[in-house]
Amino acid sequence: MAQMIPVAPFDLIIFGGTGDLAMRKLMPALWHRHCDGQFPAGSRIISVGRGVMKVDAYLSKLQEAISVAKDEDSWVSFTARINYVNLDATDYSTWSGLAGLLEGRDDVVRAIYLAIPPSLFGLIARGFVERNLKTPDMRIVLEKPVGRDYESARTINDEVGACFAENQIFRIDHYLGKETVQNLLVLRFGNAIFEPLWRREVIDHVQITVAEELGVGNRIGFYDNIGALRDMVQNHLMQLVCLVAMEPPASFDDDAVRDEKIKVLRALRPIGAELVKSNTVRGQYSEGAVDRAVVESYEEELGHSSDTETFVALKLDIDNWRWSGIPFFIRTGKRMPEKHSEIVIQFKPVPHSIFSSGTQEIKPNRLSIMLQPNEGVRLNMVAKAPGPGDFTLKPVSLDLSFEETFGVHYPDAYERLVIEVLRGNPALFMRRDEIEAAWSWTDTILQGWEESNQKLESYAAGTWGPASASLMLNRVDRDWYPE
Repeated sequence: MAQMIPVAPFDLIIFGGTGDLAMRKLMPALWHRHCDGQFPAGSRIISVGRGVMKVDAYLSKLQEAISVAKDEDSWVSFTARINYVNLDATDYSTWSGLAGLLEGRDDVVRAIYLAIPPSLFGLIARGFVERNLKTPDMRIVLEKPVGRDYESARTINDEVGACFAENQIFRIDHYLGKETVQNLLVLRFGNAIFEPLWRREVIDHVQITVAEELGVGNRIGFYDNIGALRDMVQNHLMQLVCLVAMEPPASFDDDAVRDEKIKVLRALRPIGAELVKSNTVRGQYSEGAVDRAVVESYEEELGHSSDTETFVALKLDIDNWRWSGIPFFIRTGKRMPEKHSEIVIQFKPVPHSIFSSGTQEIKPNRLSIMLQPNEGVRLNMVAKAPGPGDFTLKPVSLDLSFEETFGVHYPDAYERLVIEVLRGNPALFMRRDEIEAAWSWTDTILQGWEESNQKLESYAAGTWGPASASLMLNRVDRDWYPE
């Protein structure tokens, strides 16, 4: 494990502190970082919510959310850091409790985490300025999605940008906090064997799959207004595409990396009305079985009919010298057979086999980067099976399991990202131009769907999506991996 270096004393203010994200991800992440000794004395966590609640009631709710076994002394010291404040973001007269807690604390790092709807981002940013609660060493975290299209994203960026400098704004995408995603940069730029192969002459195509076994759950009201393209593709999958396709940055400096990512977004070929039918698939899950359990359709869970997609598959083209002619296939969906996120780099076959025709077909090499649930890297290659007689070729793999190699199970991505916020390091967060470029490209698909009246396709829960997602690859003599 990397050395645990404490952060400077801080006040972390979580708006939406009683919500699903805070309880399921943020507070457990903070608990683990506290247990590892990264929080110095005097650091505080201030949870903000609209509901009237005493601190003891909030801590009881928190204890249920953090269900792991807890050392009593550690739990007492952790909860001693926590405050709960009732506040209505739309009514500045309710801000006095928060202002009182922050009084006299201008010398510590002050970070605001907005785990709330994006329509409130600008309002809260202005609230800190107008109540004189903004400090020089302050940062603000914007949860995704930042807007629902290019125009709304630009409006939010303008509103928050009027109150905070760009280097104080941390637009979060938790995929960038995953250890395997960060290791993708090391794999590419820290190992001399891969970079010469990372080009169109050697690679046949790239696949990125982010599959979720679960349905929408208690996010269904929010999700029905968003859909899979806005919820997953515009941010998570676009970031993965950028990290795979980007050119080597001059350094690991935050802006150097982000400068290269924005070039990929600007090189993406738009998918308008003339291409959406051949290059996109949108689906919605129907009743089916996941892990042998019968589950309802999306519309049954929602309680009414809906045109919201829960599955998207896309064929992307990157119009630059490195990737011209090499397709990127991406897909994401709810109620898939398993929770599975993976990047697959499929290499081209050998140009000519020197082995006899009677031996097994030589499978092309494949590099798989597993993001979840088991993080690691696998290189598929061909070897001779041991023994006398004919050459018998056999596919084998070189496997690197991060958990087995390093002897630890990697922490949740939010643990890393919260620490980077407190340190003021924006490298793992998205810059304004990245967000807006990703939305600008995504908008062409949304407009193409509308103009072409592209219909939803049904797929049974527990399957890998609509059949047309496989046909999209079959038309160019490829297949999804694994299926």
